[in-house]
Amino acid sequence: MTAQIKDTADVVIVGSGAAGLMAALTLAPRRVLVLSEKAPGGVCASQWSQGGIAAAVGAEDSTESHVADTLKAAAGTADAAVVRALVEAAPKYIEILARYGVQFEKDETGAYKLSREACHARRRVLKVAAGDGFGYELMRALTEAVLNTPSIEFVSGVSVERIVRRDGPATGAVQGVLCRNLADGKAVIFGAPAVLLATGGLGGLYAATSNPLHAIGRGIAMAARAGAVISDLEFVQFHPTVLDIGEDPAPLATEALRGEGAYLLNSRGERFMLDYHEMAELAPRDVVSRGLFAQIQKGQKTYLDCRHIDTTHFPALISAAARAGLDPKRDLIPVTPAVHYHMGGIATDLNGRASIYGLWAAGETAATGLHGANRLASNSIMEAVVMGAKAAQDIENFVVRGYQPLRLNAAAQPALPHTSMEAAVGELRHIMTDLVGVIRHEKGMKDAIREIATLQKAAEGRDTRTADMALVARMIAVSALNRTESRGGHCRSDYALPVKTPELSSRMAML
Repeated sequence: MTAQIKDTADVVIVGSGAAGLMAALTLAPRRVLVLSEKAPGGVCASQWSQGGIAAAVGAEDSTESHVADTLKAAAGTADAAVVRALVEAAPKYIEILARYGVQFEKDETGAYKLSREACHARRRVLKVAAGDGFGYELMRALTEAVLNTPSIEFVSGVSVERIVRRDGPATGAVQGVLCRNLADGKAVIFGAPAVLLATGGLGGLYAATSNPLHAIGRGIAMAARAGAVISDLEFVQFHPTVLDIGEDPAPLATEALRGEGAYLLNSRGERFMLDYHEMAELAPRDVVSRGLFAQIQKGQKTYLDCRHIDTTHFPALISAAARAGLDPKRDLIPVTPAVHYHMGGIATDLNGRASIYGLWAAGETAATGLHGANRLASNSIMEAVVMGAKAAQDIENFVVRGYQPLRLNAAAQPALPHTSMEAAVGELRHIMTDLVGVIRHEKGMKDAIREIATLQKAAEGRDTRTADMALVARMIAVSALNRTESRGGHCRSDYALPVKTPELSSRMAML
């Protein structure tokens, strides 16, 4: 079936989370198409962000301290120049978000109220009045701003599946994107010389995740199939405290709870994190996740004890616990590690540029070098906001300098087969959790690669979504197998100690 050329513009943004909407707003008044499967304000990972956004705005804080904490959490693999640039820019973007209508919580003097999260030396996480509802407030404000900006056209109900390039699927300048219209299944093209991928993370590749299930690394798959460089896929961050109450995805117990003094206990009532790290519950997320995993491997259940702290400002926790018949003021809350954030992705520079001419990436789908092997808490929303805007500024310069007219050959685009393969998807998610999860080893990863390759072969030509999931899962497993050390979010039982190779990264083209 020949694709229909639906529309053209100077810029197409794929994704409607914080990075995508921030980019669209920054590009105004230039006409921009924002493509999304969902209607404006629909569920996305940005919306589910609970804790807040990190920025050195407190009187006792500093850029140097924020930089040092970010580098320390990153386990020697962050790009120091990128860290400094984004951390220095963060306070400016707090003010920009306030102008867009984000209602940050302030004290009686008008200063921002700040909380402290794991690995932060200072209180520097800005919150909103709803406590753990930061993402909802952020996305409410950005969505309202987008809907009130005439130059931004929001196109919902489309699944973006492939990047269109001038001379074919894997060569030449970017010319737009090939999509599936979800209403009728027809293939449509949105043409543009500048495409920004802001498609979010990949938690949906795992059986245990706090991410929306549509977060399956689709942007990474599209970029890889188009020939872009992909970086550091093995660095997957597992949030140590998602509620173990049988929900998929699992509801998150924000790290801010531990910042306020909540404890982790095992079935014997022991605060086991004291045995793993001097910062106990406030150790880096990878350390805490491994601590819980070790307890679970010993047959212990793991719990978050919030009974001694004020949880009234954490309505998401209260609501999720209530669904399981629990009350944080009275009961221990069962928790387990689950995929929460991906540090790797499409390799970009400080302007969000990918390795393909005309392609940018921002947010969780990008690998800027900020997070390295392990993300510092609440730096992700900061990165999405700052890099969404920086990519937009670079795209504006690109468009102003001029570009060759689009060359769109609708008949030459690949088919977009769509056959339900839910059983294969379920199998894939369990392979990733069981064999490429919190703790990995050589045999398990080799088994995973073999099994995923079989699933991918069955899906290619039958279901693009499942094929893309398998492609990204296989790249993660191969990257993890190739990194013969334990570092940050990547832990191998056969390489227990990190080697001194901070310059190591796993930038790779498509397999």
